[in-house]
Amino acid sequence: MSRRKSRIIAFQALYSWDASGESVENLLQFSWVDSKENLEQSDLAFSRIIIAGTIENISAIDEIIKNHLSANWNFDRLNKVTLAILRISVYSLMYQKDIAPSIVIDEAVDLSKEFGVSDSFKFINAMLDRISKEGK
Repeated sequence: MSRRKSRIIAFQALYSWDASGESVENLLQFSWVDSKENLEQSDLAFSRIIIAGTIENISAIDEIIKNHLSANWNFDRLNKVTLAILRISVYSLMYQKDIAPSIVIDEAVDLSKEFGVSDSFKFINAMLDRISKEGK
């Protein structure tokens, strides 16, 4: 498995946590992941860090997202897919300083193209670019 797959799993976990209230403990057991036999422990560890870190810092992460929304956007208007992608990406930008912002943004754009609505990748790219340049 790659870090890309780890990020997909983290995105799916955050989406599930937000949409259904799935417990963090259940999410971190990965029993919900298909083809679990293809998962390496190091990749699961990377997913766990993103999932647990994002949820642990959710208030700060959401505040950063809110502060970077344009005046005509309301946080509550963000669809859950976009929000999950933004949350794991903001976590990485703010707390995983060993990962280049360009990698975090590229991965978020790719996730958005694969799982998001038509052109949500443009919105996500612009938001994360602003956040990474301001450092918050």
